[in-house]
Amino acid sequence: DVQLVESGGGSVQPGGSLRLSCAVSGYPHGSACMGWFRQAPLKEPEGVASIADDMTIYADSVRGRFAISRDKAKYTVHLVMNTLKPEDTGMYYCAADQRCAAIVQTTTPRHWGQGTQVTVS
Repeated sequence: DVQLVESGGGSVQPGGSLRLSCAVSGYPHGSACMGWFRQAPLKEPEGVASIADDMTIYADSVRGRFAISRDKAKYTVHLVMNTLKPEDTGMYYCAADQRCAAIVQTTTPRHWGQGTQVTVS
């Protein structure tokens, strides 16, 4: 079974930073696109960032503030979030798919985790 387990969420003040991590198992990590999407209460899911073969894609709303990386040897994906804003508040989900568009554009990845809450206030 594919499992994606997120960690690192929490509550911070505006301008603060958080680092999210995602442990992946049961998935061909090396060939997949990995990424993050988020969902705020009463809002549609929003793609945040993705990474595949060291190529990254960011949503306009986070570009320059967030950085995604992956450690293929450890089967983990990280999202460093700096200069956080209240509008970054939401549940953040780690996701995996063969296509990055499924994560950052349509937010319909084949696999995703349970999510980790990020609150900026």
